Amino acid sequence: MKNSKQGSCLCGKVQYQVTDISPQMGHCHCQMCRKFHGAAFSTFGEVAVSNFEWLQGESLIKSYHADNGTVRKFCGECGSSLVFVPNNDQGKVIEFSLGTLDSNIEQTPDAHIFIANKANWFKPSDDLPQYEQARSHE
Repeated sequence: MKNSKQGSCLCGKVQYQVTDISPQMGHCHCQMCRKFHGAAFSTFGEVAVSNFEWLQGESLIKSYHADNGTVRKFCGECGSSLVFVPNNDQGKVIEFSLGTLDSNIEQTPDAHIFIANKANWFKPSDDLPQYEQARSHE
């Protein structure tokens, strides 16, 4: 892929590459993301399905299917969170965990989402828009 960025899990057994990362990327504060990432929030980037390619280790990927219809995909060896699939997925985009990128990117997150569910011990201190639930599409 031209101008691709590479990413991998903690153990390096799963690797992927992406191109044309969407400018829409946000910090998600929902309880499931907090628990899955073990942090105050998770940060996901988005690309068209045609701009995402597994390079190796795809057979090691495990999936957690949540009661709300979302799917979280992770490395079955080291547990690294790799991909999030929303419950309204139409198969057009892939949301991937920005923390797994090995390459630098130019974009930066542009919003906090599900802020109503944020950890009580964390207070965003940046100027990014904050959405109580999902991002509004104006």
